[in-house]
Amino acid sequence: MPSARRTALVTGSNKNIGRAAVLHLARAGCNVVVNGSSDRGAADKVVAEARALGVEAIAVMADVGKREDAHRLASEALAKFGTIDILVNNAAIRRDGGFLEISEDDWRYAIAVNFDAAFWLSRLALPGMIGKGWGRIINFAGMNAIHGYNGRAHVSASKHAAWGLTKALAKEFGPKGITTNIVSPGPIMGEAQDAVQAAHISPMKARVPLGRLGTPDEVAAVVALLASDDGGFINGQIIQVNGGAET
Repeated sequence: MPSARRTALVTGSNKNIGRAAVLHLARAGCNVVVNGSSDRGAADKVVAEARALGVEAIAVMADVGKREDAHRLASEALAKFGTIDILVNNAAIRRDGGFLEISEDDWRYAIAVNFDAAFWLSRLALPGMIGKGWGRIINFAGMNAIHGYNGRAHVSASKHAAWGLTKALAKEFGPKGITTNIVSPGPIMGEAQDAVQAAHISPMKARVPLGRLGTPDEVAAVVALLASDDGGFINGQIIQVNGGAET
């Protein structure tokens, strides 16, 4: 029998912001579905951390940039828990590539992971939310969506599309008790920083008035608020968690 607890599905949740979101939601009493496209060991570790907080948790390995994987992810979540009450579309890719150099395949894949996945999964989760008269969809943008960056046209376009989808869903499904919002993190300290990431983060850190990088937990706390009953009057909004950074 499905659990009476609310269930949260968080894509890209075997590390960093996604992992932190899973654990914040588990602490709030939600059952959780952990997702990653690779590194099953990391996903299983997050599942164990969530279960230690007293909730049910499963891991489903799926590349949400592939339609069949996204559908399988939702199907396994629904088979286990009955509904997806909270959908957090966190998975993203942010590969660099000049507009004239990026391949069409890379362009399409960025759109698929950063935008299409939110479309596919929202369509699969919404019927259960409508049936309960309660639901939360939380998408992710980022400073790429707001400002645009040299060498990241594909990322900016896909994230801006997610912002547009968020506003539309908020209006269409708000009357049914479902809120849709989008979180836009600034420069956040990851579990590991490679040279490419450091090249982007170091100059951005200097532009943050707080003088530091954010943490995954600080972003996850906003996700937890939006997913809660206390966040029920926040709808159709973009929440920037960036320490005041402007560019």
